[in-house]
Amino acid sequence: MQESSISKDNFEHCLKCSICNTVCPVMRHAPRYGGPKKSGPDGERYRLKNGLFYDDALKYCLNCKRCEVACPSGVRIGDLIQEAKLRYGAHRPHLREFILANTDLMGKTAGAIAPAVNFSLGLAPVKTLMDSVLGVDKRRNFPTWSPRTFEAWFKRNAQSRQADYALQISYFHGCYANYNYPSLGKDFVAVMNAFGIGMQLLPGERCCGVAKIVNGMEKSARKDGAHNLGLLRDAVRAGRDVVTVSTTCTLTLQDEYPHVLGLDNADVRDHIVLAEKFLYKLLESGTIRAVWKPDYRAKAAYHCPCHQERLGLGIFTVWLLRQIPGLELTVLDSNCCGIAGTYGFKKENFRTSQAIGEALFEQIRRENPDFVACECETCKWQIEMSTGYQVQNPISILADALDLEKTAALNKR
Repeated sequence: MQESSISKDNFEHCLKCSICNTVCPVMRHAPRYGGPKKSGPDGERYRLKNGLFYDDALKYCLNCKRCEVACPSGVRIGDLIQEAKLRYGAHRPHLREFILANTDLMGKTAGAIAPAVNFSLGLAPVKTLMDSVLGVDKRRNFPTWSPRTFEAWFKRNAQSRQADYALQISYFHGCYANYNYPSLGKDFVAVMNAFGIGMQLLPGERCCGVAKIVNGMEKSARKDGAHNLGLLRDAVRAGRDVVTVSTTCTLTLQDEYPHVLGLDNADVRDHIVLAEKFLYKLLESGTIRAVWKPDYRAKAAYHCPCHQERLGLGIFTVWLLRQIPGLELTVLDSNCCGIAGTYGFKKENFRTSQAIGEALFEQIRRENPDFVACECETCKWQIEMSTGYQVQNPISILADALDLEKTAALNKR
């Protein structure tokens, strides 16, 4: 594995205060897991002497990054754990990990026969078979696949008009918007175009790689990451920022590439921005203006995803949603939903995953909102399965609340 000098040198800054342990959602529910302090900086001191000190219990880490948010010394604890799993982990990826991690391959395959796949994944016998053969828990609900990708829709319905706008961006749509929920990508196009912003896709975009990283497929993740970096550099050289709608994609592109995969992104990192922060800057400066539907009314509860907290971006989403006159917004307490991407799909993790999320689920039930606002697609799956409440990406909320025609007329340049 290519060494990451940031993580390798950074662990010596640990004060041994154990604050990271107090915020770890796994320690409360999985006794085998030693916690971020033991698994991260403490364990790294021993692992550097001899890899035999590696503890397989590191597999229980969610990579939620809450330990990094809490650390007063800025130690990249989550990165240390992920690097250790990749470097020393004895378990090689099996068929389950291959299926869960290869989102592009599975998206193309499942999308080609989407109605049949979606129907079969809801059948109890199929779930039981996957539980016994693959170790994918039968109690887990699966996301549906779209028969038509967002990329295909965009090229046919929206691409030709994008050059009409003076301000241009590139859009990193991610796997979820492309294969599972193209409506999110369509909402993003509608909102950006209404604000007078044209957008281009990144040709040949691949998965950001986070699923491959956490499932031990390091070489493949690095290959995809290097490919994506080439696309990002092309966009930045053309004068376009790269805007994302997924929190975890943003974190991976900005931080996991250099810290875990050893891919230098210093020349493009500051040009990768989550949509909510991007829009905040333009609205706050008066560069763009919004016209809201006068009859829009809704009660929403905002769940800030763990990776959103790690990036420090939740404040921009809250600001943006509070600009909507008819939206009553409650910001939920800081809690992990427990799914952590592919983590919660694995049979051995399901009970822990649900126990971690219970505090969040209970607060949502108490608030009884019309829907939950959240930027993370896997948080959406977890919350909808565990509470029955619908989850909307803030971009989709904006698409519903904006008077798109009047906003477009106001921002026409």
